[in-house]
Amino acid sequence: MSSCCNGGAGWPEPVVRVQAVSDTCGATIPERYVKPPSERPSLLAPAAEPVNNIPVVDLSLPDADGTARAVAEASREWGFFQVLNHGVRPELLRRARSAWRGFFKQPADVRERYANSPATYEGYGSRLGTAKGGPLDWGDYYFLHLLPPALKSHDKWPSLPPTLRETTEEYAEEVVQLCRRVMKVLSRGLGLDDGMLQAAFGGEGGEGACLRINFYPRCPQPELTLGVASHSDPGGMTMLLVDDHIRGLQVRRAGQWITVDPVPGAFIVNIGDQIQVKCVQIGRSLWYICTLVYE
Repeated sequence: MSSCCNGGAGWPEPVVRVQAVSDTCGATIPERYVKPPSERPSLLAPAAEPVNNIPVVDLSLPDADGTARAVAEASREWGFFQVLNHGVRPELLRRARSAWRGFFKQPADVRERYANSPATYEGYGSRLGTAKGGPLDWGDYYFLHLLPPALKSHDKWPSLPPTLRETTEEYAEEVVQLCRRVMKVLSRGLGLDDGMLQAAFGGEGGEGACLRINFYPRCPQPELTLGVASHSDPGGMTMLLVDDHIRGLQVRRAGQWITVDPVPGAFIVNIGDQIQVKCVQIGRSLWYICTLVYE
């Protein structure tokens, strides 16, 4: 049984873990998780959904210029695309998912050792924002700083399961390299030198990067709530690893919500606000590496 809540220094009210709500709510979710009708998920039948899906780019193709053009076009037209043959080992993806699923299966008192606060959000959390009585999303998460090294603290990384820290270190290293690679490809696709965009965001080693693992417990009324409310990502780029078999991510284009069909083993790239709004005028890019884990 999950713990009901955590006082959490800095939060305006006790923080309720969604795992605990899922364990105890029965067939009806609490009112604070119910979204207004205009914000509820689009649950169209597959035949009624828009036929277009986000673009898929194979990074292993020999035509480097063609790949760069495809990345740039997807970034302009969609702001999202899936990447295949990206260089992150498939067995590492499996280990990363397994390790973090193992953390969320730990007893509540183990998880609560890492409870976060709104000062940095680093650690185990269940809400964003500090408005008392505000609406809540149906999900828990874990947030970690990876870069710059001065912000990285292994003391805030869970020690259980025993493989988690080593696996997360490997995973973060390979995905950061993928972020750098995609930045170079996008830079070329924009007609710039390969390293121009990376240099404009602080250069290799000057970036900011963080890891967020979203955990979505079982929900008895998924048509009424969202794991994460609609938003745009504030960083430069998000590298998102979703569950290969769950169609839970939706993106908005031309006024319509489109459910993404995840390609097994692919990362979904989300071009964030920093690149879209200011592109080469910002001094440091922030990359989000986000992994979705379902109960």
